[in-house]
Amino acid sequence: QLQLVESGGGLVQPGGSLRLSCAASGFTLSVYTIGWFRQAPGKEREGVSCISNSGSSSNYADSVKGRFTISRDNTKNTVYLQMNNLKPEDTAIYYCAAALLYRGLDQRQYRSWGQGTQVTVSS
Repeated sequence: QLQLVESGGGLVQPGGSLRLSCAASGFTLSVYTIGWFRQAPGKEREGVSCISNSGSSSNYADSVKGRFTISRDNTKNTVYLQMNNLKPEDTAIYYCAAALLYRGLDQRQYRSWGQGTQVTVSS
């Protein structure tokens, strides 16, 4: 069974940074595209960023371009989301998910989801 576990969330002040991790167990992460998504209170879940299985391709939502960086270390079976210059509107639960094909942030292709990690940006 595919299992993804997110970590690294927390409370940070505006302008601060966090690095989220998405660790896989029970399967080899390197064959999957991994996406990061987030859901703020009262809002629909939205795509943040994704990375192809090899790491050669990535995609970002316009709202995070230039501030967030996705990367992966397949030797550690982990994908990261480095978040810099965080804003209050980045507050949400962040989820990672796995897909077999690289088709951007279309949530319909992602079949396995983690439980999420809370990110709160507040002074």
